[in-house]
Amino acid sequence: MQVLSCVLLPTFPDSPGRKVAVNAVAIAAQLDAALDAAVIDVDIPDVSNALSSLLLDLPVKIREAEAASRSRGKHLLAAVATEAEQRKVTLTTQELKAAPGLMGEIAAREGRYFDLCMVGWARNSEALQSAAKEVIFSSGRPTLLLPDWENVGDLEHVVVAWDGSRVAARTVADASPFLERARAISVVTVVDEKALPRQDIAERLALGLKARGLHASAEALRARHNPIGTALQEHAEKIGGKLLVMGGYGHSRLRDMVLGGATEGILSDLRMPVLMSH
Repeated sequence: MQVLSCVLLPTFPDSPGRKVAVNAVAIAAQLDAALDAAVIDVDIPDVSNALSSLLLDLPVKIREAEAASRSRGKHLLAAVATEAEQRKVTLTTQELKAAPGLMGEIAAREGRYFDLCMVGWARNSEALQSAAKEVIFSSGRPTLLLPDWENVGDLEHVVVAWDGSRVAARTVADASPFLERARAISVVTVVDEKALPRQDIAERLALGLKARGLHASAEALRARHNPIGTALQEHAEKIGGKLLVMGGYGHSRLRDMVLGGATEGILSDLRMPVLMSH
């Protein structure tokens, strides 16, 4: 059964770079997946009154912001279409609208119709990071965070962050399309961060993956008081990992997302493609 993937591209106040569009198509090609590219343009309610219109010309500013958002969206869709044609990826596209504060929520709702969500992550954009967080925790689908500054390349070496938890198990299952195509899988357990169910959990998961015909090995990692998200990414890069797979830990407290340490570290300092499930 073909994987149905989507790339979710909010365009206000910031938009992902062209690199995210290119990377999304590259991932779809690697998975032999169909791809839906959904840009989410801003729709700003006109709440101006006579005084604000006179002083700020607010309706004009709203139209300008909406036009800029649509323009960014069309450029992103054009980039996706060009790349999809070159890579022979089946592509559909759509243009959605959302109020300024609902970009992430609309993206998450749209992502529920697909097997895999892809979202861009940018170092200097709180808006894009917030939208990515919303998709991870509200879409109910595995979400692949794509850096906007480099080509992701072939995700042939997958690093699985494993602590034996329910969330981690869910993520490993969701990562099956990547694991089945990987040339190497490194199961990494951080052994000095928290109490673990037992000492050999990485070996047990690696053994199960090998029983399925996959090339898996187990490793223990000591964070040594470094932030857990940083330690995982640095280790993954050190051993040649191309994709980090990990659970997304967090819960909502009156709509403010309270994140686990590793999740917060990844979402604040992404260094490589990361697949998360919640």
